[in-house]
Amino acid sequence: MHEPISYFQAIILGIIQGVAEPFPISSLGHSVVLPHLFGWNIHQNKPYFLSFLVGTHVATALVLIGIFFKDWVEIVRGLVRSIRTRSIAGDDVYARLGWLLVVGTVPAGILGLALQKPLQTLFASASAAAAFLIVNGIALLAFERLRARPPRPGDYKGDSDKRLARLRWGQAFGIGTAQAAALVPGISREGFAMGGGLISGLSNEDAARYAFLLATPIILAAGLLKLPQLLGPDGNGVRGQAFVAALVAAVATFFAVKFLLRYFQTNRLTAFGVYCIGLGAVCSVVFAVS
Repeated sequence: MHEPISYFQAIILGIIQGVAEPFPISSLGHSVVLPHLFGWNIHQNKPYFLSFLVGTHVATALVLIGIFFKDWVEIVRGLVRSIRTRSIAGDDVYARLGWLLVVGTVPAGILGLALQKPLQTLFASASAAAAFLIVNGIALLAFERLRARPPRPGDYKGDSDKRLARLRWGQAFGIGTAQAAALVPGISREGFAMGGGLISGLSNEDAARYAFLLATPIILAAGLLKLPQLLGPDGNGVRGQAFVAALVAAVATFFAVKFLLRYFQTNRLTAFGVYCIGLGAVCSVVFAVS
């Protein structure tokens, strides 16, 4: 019996998800364009492909929770404290940070539920994903030009969570709205969230950290919401591959996040913007010719 996704393909797709999700280059865009570029016969508009991706997304979210586990414990405690007292104390860093994340999650959640089905048609179009990769690259370069402050030596030192908690409510909502653009294959969730953070005055490392924290609930919720599809009929023929891909994605995500937190201490989004424009342009030409 022909497997809709081979185990080799699953490993490659797991690596793509694990690296491209935390990197500001769109994991969804890469998962759409690269199989076409490789000549793989994977029908990305079929339910089995979406079910397969569920496993890799859940794995990515769990790794992000693990990396920032101490932060999430304090954030949850802060949210519980604020709910119990019906207020956010001025010195309660984690209560405020928790509600900032809630405010930032709302736009992506609402738009995701409202636009999920219309946007799923884009899964079938590698050409559209390639075009949006170019848009993503241009946006990353624009974020660097529009950032509120240049990188400064020692930006990454000190208490990052305390700095993040100083964001205004409107800024948190704006960053969340920017993140919602990642519903389109080719647009990076982390890239747009980080760009929103830079425009709001965050440093590179703080913007990256906030983007990872903000993305975690959305990725996890989307994955768990679709998990019944993977366990049901839509997952027939791809469950084993999804499990392998999830393991690979988990390992790749761990090392990718660790690398990026160090990378953004001294570097910018520019290289990722140039990469996305280049890949999108190459893919657009190849798809047009073929």
